[in-house]
Amino acid sequence: MAHNISHKLKNSFEGALAGGGDPATSPLYVFGPFLKLIVVAGVAQITFGASIWLAVITIAVVSAMYRLVMQWVTDGSGGSGLSEEEFGGWAVKVNAAITFIEYTLTFLVSMAAMVTFIADRLPFLNDPILGISFLTYRKVIAILLSILTGWLVNRGPRMAARTFGPATAGVLILLWVMVISTIVKHGLHLPDFNLQAFRLEYFHITLGGYVRILAVMTGVEVFANLVAAYDGTPAQKSNKAFFSLLIIMGTTAVTMLVVGPVIHEISDPLNEEVSVFTQTMDYLLPSPLPYIGTLIGIAVLMSASAASAQGLQNLSLGLKERRYIPELLGVPNQYEVADKPVWIEVGIVSFCFLLFGTDEETYLALYAAGVFILLSMTGWAVTKRLIRNARKKMDIAHALLIIGTIVAATLTTGATLIIFEERFLEGAWTYLVFIPFIYAGFTYFRSRMGEPPPEMDYLGQLDAAQLAGFGFGQMAVKSKLPALNGNGSMEVSWHPDPVDSKWYEHTAEIKNIAILLDGSKEAAQAIPMTKTVARSIHAGVTILSAVKEPKNSRQRKTHPIVMEERKSYLKKIVNDFAHNGIEAKYVLREGSISEVTKQYIDEDGIDLVITTTRGQSGKPHWLDSGVSRKLVQKIDVPILIVKYRDEGYPPAMNVKNVMVTLDGSIYSERVLPYARLLAKAFEGELLLLSVPAVPEVQDYRAASDVVEKIRHKAENNMRKFLHDIAGLLRKDRLHIKTFVRGSNPARTIVEVSEKEKADLIMLTSRGRGNFDLLFMGSVAEEVVQNTTTPVFMMPVRGKKN
Repeated sequence: MAHNISHKLKNSFEGALAGGGDPATSPLYVFGPFLKLIVVAGVAQITFGASIWLAVITIAVVSAMYRLVMQWVTDGSGGSGLSEEEFGGWAVKVNAAITFIEYTLTFLVSMAAMVTFIADRLPFLNDPILGISFLTYRKVIAILLSILTGWLVNRGPRMAARTFGPATAGVLILLWVMVISTIVKHGLHLPDFNLQAFRLEYFHITLGGYVRILAVMTGVEVFANLVAAYDGTPAQKSNKAFFSLLIIMGTTAVTMLVVGPVIHEISDPLNEEVSVFTQTMDYLLPSPLPYIGTLIGIAVLMSASAASAQGLQNLSLGLKERRYIPELLGVPNQYEVADKPVWIEVGIVSFCFLLFGTDEETYLALYAAGVFILLSMTGWAVTKRLIRNARKKMDIAHALLIIGTIVAATLTTGATLIIFEERFLEGAWTYLVFIPFIYAGFTYFRSRMGEPPPEMDYLGQLDAAQLAGFGFGQMAVKSKLPALNGNGSMEVSWHPDPVDSKWYEHTAEIKNIAILLDGSKEAAQAIPMTKTVARSIHAGVTILSAVKEPKNSRQRKTHPIVMEERKSYLKKIVNDFAHNGIEAKYVLREGSISEVTKQYIDEDGIDLVITTTRGQSGKPHWLDSGVSRKLVQKIDVPILIVKYRDEGYPPAMNVKNVMVTLDGSIYSERVLPYARLLAKAFEGELLLLSVPAVPEVQDYRAASDVVEKIRHKAENNMRKFLHDIAGLLRKDRLHIKTFVRGSNPARTIVEVSEKEKADLIMLTSRGRGNFDLLFMGSVAEEVVQNTTTPVFMMPVRGKKN
């Protein structure tokens, strides 16, 4: 069921609160590493002001650059969408790889800074536990709060919004109170811009301080992603988003220029017990405001950690829909959010805290490096777009814009190079390993799962706009979106694969059925369904059984007895089939049943294999990489899997309602000739089900009109597709019903089959290997696990499904 999205951002202040959680927190922790560098070097009086002013200038030019991005891209894809438009498809995978790393580093930096704030008031947290030097109370608190944050985020956006939503407003108030208090106590004294800072002996320290303080730019990208979440026309949306950016980055710049000199003057960056920001709060604010400020800082830093986890959820959902990551990582939990990526992130963060400590400075440079790679890509994409536009029209305004964006791109690229040069051996090298590794992973899974339809590609890109609904924001990866018309509507050219895919001309034949029996009552539950199918289509039955080869002397001694007992059992089953008018024989071989089955299929032309989900061991085949799963991986003929039931099956089964699931692809159509054959044989009704390729939309402040149009378009496409399929099947005088339902394929298939009282479910399966199943999951697998209805599965080989 689709949820109606009715809560958009109405004004710039709402947008600032929605997206400003990360950039608003940066002044709380960037001054410590910055001041420590210049104080230890003994050049603070010379380089402090120059580094601050360089950072403020960068904020200004990058903000102006994003003004252009917001005007050009109003659908939520932001700078990364522009990067893909200008540089091609590789850009989205690079953006996604960096963003995945950045979300984890955001969690690390924010959580570490939060624990620093707590330890400022509770210094004993820095002490070791039971004298174990590497295990401090601070580390334990950081890990426990990380787990708590992950738990809250995985309970859905409403829980997270209620818990963390007001934090951004609190930190904005705190920063402006400190600005006002500074002016009241000290007057307005801006940092000196000392030109000596650019002399050769000081220049490296000036740039080092610049890149450390420039961490205040982290999170600025989110405002370009939030454009789609506002009310109004595209122009109004971009204006509101830009003013939201100005509220947050303006507050940050004012804090640096006004409060920064006081932090430099009164704080001791070498004090390991209390952070420089807490020292400044204690100095500027009357009691109890510093303690209230600490609580606000803790709340907003925890909200930034939660935002990164929430961003990772949406990134995972988006990448899953775009088929860049395993389906397993994007499966929603009971609260309709992808919880597995969050627990992976919490695990990585906890490991880093234990191994590398909870000092935010340890992770801050790495964090900033990834941010500036993304900002650099956006900067050069903007420059490329302006130069291309200038070919049509060049005037002074265009020339100035081009110069400004070149400056912005150069500054962010320079900052990136400085960070890598300074911190290469301290961890920056990891980007050179992780980005290609993640990029290769995206490429691998996309090639294995195939290209998604454009609707899915589009909805896989909405994570940033959705993030606005949480009350806090973070950078998000985006890609090129379908074009919007002048009236805001969207052109979508995708259609399901055409009905003239020739399936109708194919004739399915099932002349020889193999039923797999191992002498157990569990495997024998396949017998009633085998009788029903064989009698209806006049097929012969081969009762196939295997006994594993003996491996030791004890087994060799009992092996002949086991073989004789199995032969006796199989002869009884053959006689039972004969008594029911079904021609049958048995085949007993040594080896594993999956290998024996594949070998016999190749030898004797089996058309259908029937088995249960449990065998002699009593364990579920499908859940422990047993026979059922191995068969799907190895054979190319259909498999009918009968779900084991404690109460068993009646001696004769009646099949009247056959449900066929189709996703619009020619691969899913390969089951149709078999569906037609069985429906005729059973004289039953065919229920054609399609689950539109559109995920359920939560109550986010997203672009509801666009999302609903896509959903409506997808549903209409699938209705037309099923209508055409049904028309062809009715030529064979079959009774047909069509259903377009839901958004989660496996869950919808099970629910509709129960409601419509289906006696058989028919679908296709990719027949993936163990590695693919481990990471990608399978709709077919999930259906088998959750239904009691027999499942007819048509294995399909190929890259697409």
